[in-house]
Amino acid sequence: MKRLVIGILAHVDSGKTTLSEGMLYTTGTIKKWGRVDHKDTFFDTDSLERERGITIFSKQAQMSFDDLEVTLLDTPGHVDFSPEMERTLQVLDYAILVISGTDGVQSHTETLWRLLARHHIPTFLFINKMDLPGASREGVLEDLHRHLDERCVDFTHEPDPEALALCDEHLLDAFLETGELPKDAICQGVGSRKIFPCAFGSALKLKGVDRFLDLLSAYTVAQPAPEGFGARVYKITHDEQQNRLTHIKVTSGVLRVKDVVSGETDGEAWEEKVNQLRIYAGSKYKTANEVLPGMICAVTGLSHTRPGDGLGILPAAELPQLEPVLNYRVNLPDGMDPHTALGKFRRLEEEEPELHVQWNERSQEIHVQLMGEVQLEILKRLLDERYGMTVSFDEGRIVYRETIEDEVEGVGHFEPLRHYAEVHLLLSPAPRGSGMHFSSSCSEDVLDRNWQRLILSHLEEKVHLGVLTNSPITDLNITLAAGRAHLKHTEGGDFRQATYRAVRQGLRQAKSILLEPWYAFRLEVPHESIGRAISDLQRLSATFDAPDTVGDRAVLTGKGPVATLQHYPMEVISYTHGLGRFTCTLAGYEPCHNAEEVIAAIGYQPDTDLDNTADSVFCAHGAGFAVKWDEVPRYMHLPSVLEKPKEEAAPAAPKPMDYRAVQASEKELAAIFERTYGPIRKEPKEEKRPARRSTELQTKTKAAPLPSGPEYLLVDGYNIIFAWDDLKDLARDNLEAARTQLIQRLSNYQGYSGCKLIVVFDAYKVKGGTGSVERHQNLYVVYTKEAETADQYIEKATHDLSKRHRVRVATSDGMEQLIILGNGALRVSARSFLEEVQETERAIRKQINS
Repeated sequence: MKRLVIGILAHVDSGKTTLSEGMLYTTGTIKKWGRVDHKDTFFDTDSLERERGITIFSKQAQMSFDDLEVTLLDTPGHVDFSPEMERTLQVLDYAILVISGTDGVQSHTETLWRLLARHHIPTFLFINKMDLPGASREGVLEDLHRHLDERCVDFTHEPDPEALALCDEHLLDAFLETGELPKDAICQGVGSRKIFPCAFGSALKLKGVDRFLDLLSAYTVAQPAPEGFGARVYKITHDEQQNRLTHIKVTSGVLRVKDVVSGETDGEAWEEKVNQLRIYAGSKYKTANEVLPGMICAVTGLSHTRPGDGLGILPAAELPQLEPVLNYRVNLPDGMDPHTALGKFRRLEEEEPELHVQWNERSQEIHVQLMGEVQLEILKRLLDERYGMTVSFDEGRIVYRETIEDEVEGVGHFEPLRHYAEVHLLLSPAPRGSGMHFSSSCSEDVLDRNWQRLILSHLEEKVHLGVLTNSPITDLNITLAAGRAHLKHTEGGDFRQATYRAVRQGLRQAKSILLEPWYAFRLEVPHESIGRAISDLQRLSATFDAPDTVGDRAVLTGKGPVATLQHYPMEVISYTHGLGRFTCTLAGYEPCHNAEEVIAAIGYQPDTDLDNTADSVFCAHGAGFAVKWDEVPRYMHLPSVLEKPKEEAAPAAPKPMDYRAVQASEKELAAIFERTYGPIRKEPKEEKRPARRSTELQTKTKAAPLPSGPEYLLVDGYNIIFAWDDLKDLARDNLEAARTQLIQRLSNYQGYSGCKLIVVFDAYKVKGGTGSVERHQNLYVVYTKEAETADQYIEKATHDLSKRHRVRVATSDGMEQLIILGNGALRVSARSFLEEVQETERAIRKQINS
């Protein structure tokens, strides 16, 4: 029996809950088939959910069919409850993504797809509402290929083996060898996110549901469980008796009643005893004596747990990517003690960590962060129903972020009497949406490893604030570059002070950028309203594509600031008399459209913020004295890491490559080339060879000596970007960010491998482009000139370089591979090159952490 946890996700109104209901009914789990419009579905048991007809809280149910035992998790579809959905992703083995056949891929659908890729969750797609007018199988498949992935394959009937083979090189090899694809290979392709099975139907009419269940049974596999107990916390709730429930998925081992489980919260280890194990089905549950791997349960008796925690051998999960973008001040009823109210908000925060409840001691005010107005209304109802609190909220304020434009060195020095610590940090901008990353490049000869780990802990423990508006900073790589401790006088708290001051001192020097949240939106209006819609969006600082026509409506898709668009849905309903629809989802943070106005309105003064100072403390004549942030370089004891000569650290010796073996493995490719283009060119040797008659056949060739000197590696930039899944997903939103990330990864690879690396980007369509060659740290970046493709540049470069050097080319362009081989160079496919880069990144991390 396979035990799997499968989550079901969708853009709102795609029919997700209806499909869940249909699956439970078809498998015999429920006897009565409920409907959303009848307000009697199995999952939507909460009164708020029935009233609004939307899923607010994730629910679970167990169903069994064939050899499969499934815990089905129904997740919220509305964008305001996206964090609840994302927390659920942490415990899924597989996901079902429901897409409306009439609406296709919408803005929130693409957000869900990126999150599924981020968590590496294999995904099945059910295209719903295919019984409605305007639903086209071919049109939806084209939409899926364009917006999600080209490897979405129709499984409604038996899938086409040729279409499956094109999803992955291993599958293609197997198909070419045998002419068919075994089921195990397809299952492996689905599990590794190389194949995305699609089924079409109508959940409301139970069409296609049977076939979809067959797909889940046939093409899913249970992962082997490691030794020892492990579990993942994904949700905290309270039952009607206010018992605290920790919802977990057991990933390995067996959990029994009265077992003692261990975990870690805020760096402190804890152990607690399990009092009760509950297996929920909708709003009801049954108790269990033990829970096996692959099962979901709710545990009582645990008081330290938080969503995302790992129990037993499992580490904590990554922080969620979706965060609220609006901050609200709570207005309490007259006479209510604010501290009592704060305790109730803290209790809700356990269930909804994204609330980020804040207490302002000076003003005695409570602030919370929310995704939007629907969540605000739900929060009001929860407070009223649970605690009898009738509260109101001020108008939401935007939650801003800050980042920097260029690399700087931040220095923090803390040396009052009998204390000492100095920290040098490199702050460099990271791709938009990547968050904060901390690392160390400091030698242990300069600063002991234990001090380095302490500094990294201090970097991670705090939300560091910017100098423009005192907003949290993001999209930064902070690297510990140097530091110094004293044998007698350094204590742990000294490095905390020096680290915090170094971050702020770097921010004071850098050119900071104010970021604001942006929505990705889809606006549907009657054709007569399109002029008004375009005018509004321009006024609201939004960007959008040319209007499209879907049926009797005009459709605009684009992006715009949350600050200007948050109330626009009501305007759309007003001027279209209820015929228009505006849907949006959070698209991340972008530079603020009115930064100067916002900064002036907030009026933050970093020099007066003593809790977040950028100044340092030095010691002279037996006493400490303060030094302003801009004077710190004159007093610091260690030299600047940016000004000293850059010495390339000796790379760890890479594993030598046997080029003759590689050439031998290319024998078949060489034969194809020779049949097509003639013999492969070889450089003539200096000594004369005996003359041969034209009819003489050469049957033996002695291996030519390999060129000496460094190896050259040429990388077809855009070919690699669109061959690597993570870069391809990023390029859909921001090609520049994908290019930057590729260059950064190649720079790390070059530094470790020691090769001469050239990455070539195709600019042949750039009118008037003369081409350029830029030095980026330790590699060269080439942009081709007008009318010159990257292929042409690489072919010429390999022809010239391979005469004197060993040359490899990273590309998956089949024809280009043939020509490269003809020029005497070696080729590596995009997939193989990705494996090389990932192996190098693991080796680098191991060196840093060792």
